[in-house]
Amino acid sequence: MDDDEAVTRALAGDLGAYEVLVTRYSAIAHRTASLLGAGDEAEDVVQDAFVRAFRHLRSFRRDASFRPWFLRIVANVTHDLTRSRGRRSDLAVRLEREPYTPDGPDDPESAAVGADGRSRLYEAVRRLPAGEREAVVCRYFLQLSEAETAEVLGVRLGTVKSRTFRALRRLREEVGREHL
Repeated sequence: MDDDEAVTRALAGDLGAYEVLVTRYSAIAHRTASLLGAGDEAEDVVQDAFVRAFRHLRSFRRDASFRPWFLRIVANVTHDLTRSRGRRSDLAVRLEREPYTPDGPDDPESAAVGADGRSRLYEAVRRLPAGEREAVVCRYFLQLSEAETAEVLGVRLGTVKSRTFRALRRLREEVGREHL
């Protein structure tokens, strides 16, 4: 069952169809919440986001994609949480829990060099201004398109492009081109 059919059936009262969406998007919702600052409260954020999405399912634009619409809800719930607790979580700590290693090296020396580069990169990402950090997290850690990132963050496409450009420029200066 695709997202459109699941939404249609959920709107008609089929809770099993909504469960399909919950199953399909739980992992990326949890990762999004964690990377955007929920930390140990990511599971609560994800549950709250699914409840809010279900309550507002009727306002979902049927010509849009469900994934970015839902991830925007996750981002909003996460922002509410981080604002309410009055502090930001450390991105490096969050990323260590779920490291981004697409095809890690097999030998220990390469693994150590790779780990050092990753930790330098994570630290540099953590120090980016909030808007730039969020754009980088969505684009490269969550692998969202520019359009999906704009929708998730609630900004224009041009804003995503400029934030990403500035962030990558800063990261290149700080970490070096060999790690990007």
